[in-house]
Amino acid sequence: MPLVNGGKIVDDSFVKLAVDTPLPESGDILVPAERFIGEADALLKRADKVGVIWPNNRDIDELVPYLGKVAAVALVFPTFRDGRAYSQARLLRERHNYRGEVRATGQVLRDQFVFMLRAGFDSFEVKKQADAEAFMQTAKRYSVFYQPTGDGRITALHRRMQLRHSEGVGT
Repeated sequence: MPLVNGGKIVDDSFVKLAVDTPLPESGDILVPAERFIGEADALLKRADKVGVIWPNNRDIDELVPYLGKVAAVALVFPTFRDGRAYSQARLLRERHNYRGEVRATGQVLRDQFVFMLRAGFDSFEVKKQADAEAFMQTAKRYSVFYQPTGDGRITALHRRMQLRHSEGVGT
C-alpha cells in the first residue's frame, strides 16, 4: 500500500503488528490501540519508533499521556462516510499540540486529501499508486483557505489583514 508523506511517495518504515503478533527485535512498529494501552510501558522502552493504530470510535484522550513518546498515530477511516478521524486529528494537533506523524489509514480517498491535510494529517496510506500520484498534485492545488485549522496556514482574512497592515492602510 503506497504511503504519501510530505507530498511524496515514501517507503513506510513502520511494520503493522496485530494484537497477538510477536514483537520484532528491532524496527519501527505500529500496534493496535488495545495492544498499545495494555503494553505501553514495554513498547515505549524500545529503541525504535512506536506508533499506534487508533480506531475512530475510541476516545483520543486515552492516548494523551503517551503523546510525547509516540512517533505516529494512525487514525482509521473505516468507511468514506465516517469522518470521526478528522475530529481526532484536529484534537491531536490543536488541543494536545501533538507534533508527531498523524497518518490516515483505511478508506482514504483522493477527493478528501485536502480536507485531511487541513485537519492535521501529514501522511496517507492509499490503496492505489495512482491515488498517491494524484495526492502530490492535489496538495499543491490550493494555497488560500477561509477556515482556520491546526495545519499552521493563515486564513484568507488574516492574509488580507497582514497585507493591509504592511501597506499602512487603516493605521
